[in-house]
Amino acid sequence: MSRTRPLAVTRRILRQLTRDPRTVALILVAPVVVLWLVKLILGAGDYQPRIAVLDNVPAPLHGRLEKGGARLTNMNAKEANAALARNEIDAIVRFEDGKPRLQVEGSDPTVTRATLRAFQGGASSGSLPIEVEYLHGSNAVGLFESFGPILLGFFVFLFTFLVSGMSFVRERTSGTLERMLATPLRRHEVVLGYMAGFSVVALVQATVIATVAVTLLDMMLVGRFVWLLAVVLLLALSALSLGMLLSAYARSEFQMFQLVPLVAVPQIFFSGLLPLENLSAPLRVIGQLMPLTYGAHALRQVMLRGGGLAEIGLDLGALAVFVAAFLILNVVALRKYRRL
Repeated sequence: MSRTRPLAVTRRILRQLTRDPRTVALILVAPVVVLWLVKLILGAGDYQPRIAVLDNVPAPLHGRLEKGGARLTNMNAKEANAALARNEIDAIVRFEDGKPRLQVEGSDPTVTRATLRAFQGGASSGSLPIEVEYLHGSNAVGLFESFGPILLGFFVFLFTFLVSGMSFVRERTSGTLERMLATPLRRHEVVLGYMAGFSVVALVQATVIATVAVTLLDMMLVGRFVWLLAVVLLLALSALSLGMLLSAYARSEFQMFQLVPLVAVPQIFFSGLLPLENLSAPLRVIGQLMPLTYGAHALRQVMLRGGGLAEIGLDLGALAVFVAAFLILNVVALRKYRRL
């Protein structure tokens, strides 16, 4: 075998890469961006639990809890119970029968452990017995039960994004899209047609994944299955419309796949997998621009806290806005293939 033949193949591959700046940019930029986000999120410091302190709690315990890293807010019992139900605080400290009592929200074991550390650190120096009550879940709630809704939403989003985007790229590279645009069909009709077709697949996928997660994998489901399915379906539709949109700017299926680290992976860091309260305001704004942030929050509300339409209505509305916005941008993106 000639030694020059492998070198010729190597040169051809390198020439192809240098002639494709999008691929080069994705290869170099995407890992750096993801690592930068990880550094910012993991470097935000330890989580400081939000604890409401009722009026009858002794002042010395206030100071010890603050030293334990807790963020304290003075509330009456009615305000504290309402804030805990809305997940605006992590726990309530009250004094009953001469001893402290802690009621935790309980749906996130990471937050619960941070709350217990702050409370036990504060109460230990006084040698007081501690009673712990859980609003949601129990001390048996583990990481899988807590993070399961987030992972469920992420995998639905990821695979729907990939399938829709790569399928749309294949339609374009094979010439099917151009032939379709040569017919009297208008751009919005093409987009709606593709969206309707892929929506059937997304509906089947969402139903299967949600059913398997609850029945076979024993994910906790406190709320109604219909709300779980509604959230998963809207999340899949947002991934579907976003995949179609970005595929208009990808030259190949390989480029579409390379968008995953830049588009899909960062979303999981803002979905509640890690407490984000300590992040700076700009980073929290980034999270609010990602569909998975709302989908994961709604899934946790339904599966861990038993929430219904009142609790997830804003999240469903946000996902619907993402779907509508991505569809409009899809119609605009098709101008590059045919101007009407």
